[in-house]
Amino acid sequence: MQFSEIIGHTETKQLLLRAVQTNHLAHALLFDGPMGSANLALALALAQYVNCEDRQQSGEPGMDSCGRCASCIKIQKLVHPDLHMVFPVANLAKGKTSEAYLADWRKFLLDQPYRTLPEWLETVGADNKQGNISAEEARAILQKLSLKAYEGAYKIMLIWLPELMNVTSANALLKVLEEPPAQTLFLLVTNQSDKLLITILSRTQRVAVRAFSDEEVATYLRQHLNLDETTARRTAYLADGNLSVALNLVRSEPDQGSGSDRHTWFADWMRTCYRQDLITLVKQADQFDGFSKEKQKGLLEYSIRLYRDLFLWQQGAGALLRLPDEEMAFVKNFAKILTIKHIEQIVSDLNEATYHLERNARAKMIMLDMSLTFSRLIRS
Repeated sequence: MQFSEIIGHTETKQLLLRAVQTNHLAHALLFDGPMGSANLALALALAQYVNCEDRQQSGEPGMDSCGRCASCIKIQKLVHPDLHMVFPVANLAKGKTSEAYLADWRKFLLDQPYRTLPEWLETVGADNKQGNISAEEARAILQKLSLKAYEGAYKIMLIWLPELMNVTSANALLKVLEEPPAQTLFLLVTNQSDKLLITILSRTQRVAVRAFSDEEVATYLRQHLNLDETTARRTAYLADGNLSVALNLVRSEPDQGSGSDRHTWFADWMRTCYRQDLITLVKQADQFDGFSKEKQKGLLEYSIRLYRDLFLWQQGAGALLRLPDEEMAFVKNFAKILTIKHIEQIVSDLNEATYHLERNARAKMIMLDMSLTFSRLIRS
């Protein structure tokens, strides 16, 4: 992973590169960012840069690893002997450490580095089990770091989601952070730094990683998935800065045929409720029943978000909205016929519908019940 492969985050990249160039790189960095952010990608890019044999000093976009030397190629494949990785495993893997899952982890991460814990646990078949970093893992960390660097300038210990360490493993990490071996670099990647021990926080240098902007997510989707401008912007709006969610949204859409566009489906549903066209509402409930569970939940989540934006527009906070033009036009028009009480009731019903849908209630009944309720509310 090179810095140039990461969309945006120019200031954070420059901060890290300057630290290396001026020999002010802390021995332990905490990449603190929300789920689906660039925190793991930035950590991997730094790991590649510090051990690069031919660092680029200039050019476009500037300083970066060469991407061609033996060290870069090995780190890109996550097989460099001086790159050690620790990550949560499920409770069902009692006694097992990250080492047992390295093949799965490499495949998981090489697909794309903007991954989340639920995705990882699903990949290893954790079934609802919680992930954690055990005491056995901490002992393995100490053992790995007791060895000298094999071929790189730095021995790198990358720990993904250190907030999932239990007390024993966290205390073991604290000891090695206090007295780190020479030429050792700790890269801790967290989504919830508030859950880390204060003593660990005090021994690391925090690198704040913001969520992606809508424009950055849309750009990534256009460049990597060939999406058109409108679809990319709409997906970016739904993802709310989480690139992992954006990618999953695109993959979950089965096709671009009838009903695949969330806004078109939602706007048609609301207009049918307004017309009180009961025959069409029954047909829409049948259509909704035929969608996958994830798509059903996605449509309800989209509906809740658009009603939130509609509320903000009514309250004069339109400057906060990040809606594409088509959604914005719908919000402006529909806001004329709804009151705050209407919106509160509709959002409450949508949340309740999501609750029942997750508990396997019949989707057709949920949808039809909501449609009839909304039809009465909108015309009242």
